Amino acid sequence: MMDKRVFRCVECNEGATELHRDYSNGILKITICESCQKPVDKYIEYDPVIILIDAILCKTQAFRHILFNTSLDIHWKLCVFCLLCEAYLRWSLLHGSEQSSDPADIIRYTKEWEFYRLFGLAALELSAFCGSVLLFLWVVVARLQGGNLELRLLVRALLLSCYGKVLLIPAVIWEHDFSPLCLGLIKLFVLTSNSQAIRVILNSSRRLSLMAVCLGVLSETCVAQVCKKHPWSIQEMLTDLD
Repeated sequence: MMDKRVFRCVECNEGATELHRDYSNGILKITICESCQKPVDKYIEYDPVIILIDAILCKTQAFRHILFNTSLDIHWKLCVFCLLCEAYLRWSLLHGSEQSSDPADIIRYTKEWEFYRLFGLAALELSAFCGSVLLFLWVVVARLQGGNLELRLLVRALLLSCYGKVLLIPAVIWEHDFSPLCLGLIKLFVLTSNSQAIRVILNSSRRLSLMAVCLGVLSETCVAQVCKKHPWSIQEMLTDLD
């Protein structure tokens, strides 16, 4: 049985003790919200594809359904999967720009730890983004406004709202048949989803969520620039040891 506090009306965000009532003979009746007099969660009768489409459209109701009224617990798996796709995309771009006719180079690249370095870099950038967002929200909401901030729920929301990075899969499959504009649009979509997730969790203004996301992007960019100015690889470390 899910904790009652996670149930929210998808229309007005008011709390609810149940989403539906199960009568005899398998008859289900959706609970009506006492505040707005609408179904607490209309999505419990919807097909998952419809829910996914509404989530892609960044509808507030769909985000409330996913974040509050479901027990979806795949955010860590989704995070690792997206990081793997992002790391491979960077790895393919890095070595794809190097012209070489020697087939042995391909074997040499597969033996290198460059991919794992790029995975670690992507994970570090994501950690900087999430850490900055959480720190900013903690200062503003918990300290300045005296509100209650559920960090665990926010982390789950941020990771789940990164689902747009799954769009990197076609870029990986089609290799170089994509453009920087396409990658920029994917990044913009992910940031929009992050902002909407923050807004839904905190029931706050769009300005606060945008400020948090912008600060996260700034921190992520700074980490990327620092790592770019000080590149390293395990291969170079091994060479130095020899």
